[in-house]
Amino acid sequence: MSNASDLRYVRYDNSRENEYVAAMRQLISKDLSEPYSIYVYRYFLYQWGDLCFLAMDDKDEMVGVVVSKLEPHRDGPLRGYIAMLAVREENRGRGIATKLVRMAIDAMIERDADEVCLHSWDGSVDPQNGVVSRVWWADLYVLGQIVLETEITNTGAMKLYERLGFLRSKQLHRYYLNGNSAYRLVLYLKEGVGSIRTTLLDPYGLPPPVPGLPDTCGGHSHANMGSLI
Repeated sequence: MSNASDLRYVRYDNSRENEYVAAMRQLISKDLSEPYSIYVYRYFLYQWGDLCFLAMDDKDEMVGVVVSKLEPHRDGPLRGYIAMLAVREENRGRGIATKLVRMAIDAMIERDADEVCLHSWDGSVDPQNGVVSRVWWADLYVLGQIVLETEITNTGAMKLYERLGFLRSKQLHRYYLNGNSAYRLVLYLKEGVGSIRTTLLDPYGLPPPVPGLPDTCGGHSHANMGSLI
């Protein structure tokens, strides 16, 4: 396993498509019960390759990846969407997933995303340092807010999110297909959506809040395309 200092983070490069896509599929398929076809990867990478980021080790092997997209939602504002996120098992617990997600969010913000929608599921957390090693299925959406859902029983992920400034919004009974319930958590980012907004900007390194944005929540999406945070 490479040291953290040996890792480098790069944006997807179309000139290395065959090499990168093969590595992505191998990495992501280990965490999915039904691996995506090559066409799913091409759908995202051909249109939003600039929103895909890779973690590479000192041997130029892929140890982490995040795949995202950005498009109008229901003919309305732009919505960012984290479709896939994976980290090689032996490299988990080192903040790689967190770094990749932050890079994707920052890239979407640079493209003037009004909202960010991320799907994740059952994130496992290193109990020693609270670093996310893997997360699946959560929603990040809404003007000025990031919202996500996580299993009530996933106490490690709950503690991590709350340390980052997320607040519990509501309990969702039997939310997941396995029958487990979830908490919806909200992180306020922009002015006009909550009094705690100023203290919550640093964790994601976001730009200053934009004044005058309404506290308006978009509809909940639960597409199976999303996988990790």
